Amino acid sequence: MRTLLHACATFEIGGPQMRLAQLANHFGGKYRHLIVAMDGKTEAFARLDKTIDAKILPVAVKHGKTLGNLGHFRRLLTEINPDLLVTYNWGSIDWALSNMVAGRPHLHLEDGFGPEEADGQLPRRVWIRRFALRRSTILLPSQTLYKIALQQWRMPEANLLYVPNGIDCDRFTAVPNWAFAKEFAIAQGEPIVGTVAGLRAEKNLRRLIDAFAIVARQRPARLVLIGDGAERAALVQHAAGLGLADRVIFTGNCSTPEKLLPCFDVFALSSDTEQMPLSILEAMAAARPIASTDVGDVANMVAAENRSYVVGRDAQLLADAILGLFGDPARATAIGAANARRAREQFAQQRMFDSFEKLFDGAVVRRR
Repeated sequence: MRTLLHACATFEIGGPQMRLAQLANHFGGKYRHLIVAMDGKTEAFARLDKTIDAKILPVAVKHGKTLGNLGHFRRLLTEINPDLLVTYNWGSIDWALSNMVAGRPHLHLEDGFGPEEADGQLPRRVWIRRFALRRSTILLPSQTLYKIALQQWRMPEANLLYVPNGIDCDRFTAVPNWAFAKEFAIAQGEPIVGTVAGLRAEKNLRRLIDAFAIVARQRPARLVLIGDGAERAALVQHAAGLGLADRVIFTGNCSTPEKLLPCFDVFALSSDTEQMPLSILEAMAAARPIASTDVGDVANMVAAENRSYVVGRDAQLLADAILGLFGDPARATAIGAANARRAREQFAQQRMFDSFEKLFDGAVVRRR
């Protein structure tokens, strides 16, 4: 059994963590998974099947002590001697630097950037990535990221792999489950705009609430936010300040979003930065029309019929997109059906599984 050491900035619930759970559960007992959460948050571990060989590896991270951390990580890599080191995003870059000495085969997954890089790459981080990853295999789930790695990080093209995210489309249906939705105080009757997101700064859910305030002034509606995170209290307060306390529903985390998505008349994404969000794929598979900010690959992910509702990062533009879909239910239904077809044709999970199995088995991945 091959041992994979996954170094994550966090293992709280989010897109990269859900993809890791999806992969680990699919492959079952084929691999041993050791997971490091740099911030100590491990909520996503509950999404792993209890029958697989996986555990959280406690690692002491000393904030502000980069050299000490590098030495500590290098010693751990030498002691554990994993068959493959898998790092995730900027938050795990110290593991990539440590591995330059430890020399384990290394796969780096880059899913996107935090709010500090929403409008462009920070030069210092570009240089560190260029140095730390120059002999690693880098997997990128979006064409936007692929271009950044090639053109800005100046990575050799032979080191880069484009593997789009995939989902289990069969989990999703267009039929609302109102009995389940009632458990979250979601009731049938008024148009619903909803999203699935970690309540974090880069998701800019304040923008979505502002857009919904514009929508709510023109027609009765509800906003549903599925997910949790550090911004929840501030977002609840913001909604209340706009007089929307009884119109905005915060469900907290939900392990079965596929049961709630069909209740949405419109799925919305308001992020400042994304690349290939799983939530968009899930909404597509559930035959939802989508109103979204134009970030990452979103405009190319959705069906052609939906692209005019992918707009600039502005609350008014997002509100106009939502209202446009609310105002033409027949068109919204047709767009949702087109999204469902595209999800099944282009983003079925088996393609992703096949690619990751080759990588986890050592194909292509380079030894440092």
